[in-house]
Amino acid sequence: MSNIVVVYHSGYGHTQRMAQAVAQGAAAQLLAIDADGNLPEGGWQLLAGADAIVMGAPTYMGGPSWQFKRFADASSKAWFSQSWKDKLFAGFTNSAGVQGDKQGTLDYLYHLAMQHSGIWVGLGMLPSNTKAAQRNDVNWMGACSGAMAQTPSDASVAEMLAGDLETARQFGERVARTAARWVK
Repeated sequence: MSNIVVVYHSGYGHTQRMAQAVAQGAAAQLLAIDADGNLPEGGWQLLAGADAIVMGAPTYMGGPSWQFKRFADASSKAWFSQSWKDKLFAGFTNSAGVQGDKQGTLDYLYHLAMQHSGIWVGLGMLPSNTKAAQRNDVNWMGACSGAMAQTPSDASVAEMLAGDLETARQFGERVARTAARWVK
């Protein structure tokens, strides 16, 4: 079995709920970045031992939260030694807007993975884009590079769309299947 870690920052709990769904699908460990942009004790060691790192951040102002960026900057020690080279990486995000510039955040996560000489795992799902499609369908946002969710700014964590959470769970399963093939 592969060792998968979901490292994420969540400002209001929505990204955390997505992280939990990804972790459920991937049978992964959760690693939360705190409100100051730091990992808990042992967090860097957990990432060092991971076969796959799934990164999650809310989309604020067209990119990830500053707390996630602080974590990304701190990962330069791993970058310098190339200790994450050839690990699998994947990413997910949530924002209040339907479009919300979420692709900017996924691009940021992708480029961070590429800086670390990693291998990116995309969503791997067809979009729900027929006339019969509903907002609660899996991949209703039509994402390809990672999982996306949309939660209105006045919606509680409990009001997140079941389809978005199912997309995240299935994405976690894909990361786990890919890691099982990649890590032997």
